[in-house]
Amino acid sequence: MTILALEFSSEQRSVAVAHGNSVFEAAETGGRSTAAFAMIERVLAEAKIEREEIEAIAIGIGPGSYTGIRAAIAMAQGWQLARAVKLLGVSSVEAIAAQAQMEKIFGEVNVVVDAQRGEIYLARFEISETAIKEIEPLKIISPEKISFGEDARVNLIGPEATKWFPSGKIIFPRAATVAQLAAKKSDFVSGEKLEPIYLREVNFVKAALKNPPIAKF
Repeated sequence: MTILALEFSSEQRSVAVAHGNSVFEAAETGGRSTAAFAMIERVLAEAKIEREEIEAIAIGIGPGSYTGIRAAIAMAQGWQLARAVKLLGVSSVEAIAAQAQMEKIFGEVNVVVDAQRGEIYLARFEISETAIKEIEPLKIISPEKISFGEDARVNLIGPEATKWFPSGKIIFPRAATVAQLAAKKSDFVSGEKLEPIYLREVNFVKAALKNPPIAKF
């Protein structure tokens, strides 16, 4: 299956195409805008395939940059409307853990992602050369409340891990890894069902009118 992957959940945005046994990737770091279509055209040219050959689109759905994730989802939804491609959401935290495995980071690995409001997303994995096992599901927590017991060898990784933990290691979720994970999955969804991973309860407060209308009888 030929897969296009979009991963815009962190400061490093990337796209990739998995075609046969090869993966082609383009990335950009920093700035506010994303040259998404330019990166897509670049990887398609490198892979020597046309847009019409894309069979599935995998999206890194966070947690992370809500704006970036929403932009990737919107692109995937538009693509599905134009062509009958399959869509698949992949946890960006899962992609970070898989990237850690590729970089031979083994043992208990803690993935941390900025959750704003002075908090972080945290998920814990046990990673070996052959397996990745989630040992604590994703949650939101204050960095000061993280406890690792007496184990001083704990690995802390993530797009901004050193922001809270000086001994941490910066690892971004990559579109190439999202594509490789997607190749092993089959839980495709329709575009309207793609949603970012966002653990906070969404609350809307209606603003009071500055000059409420006067009722006339």
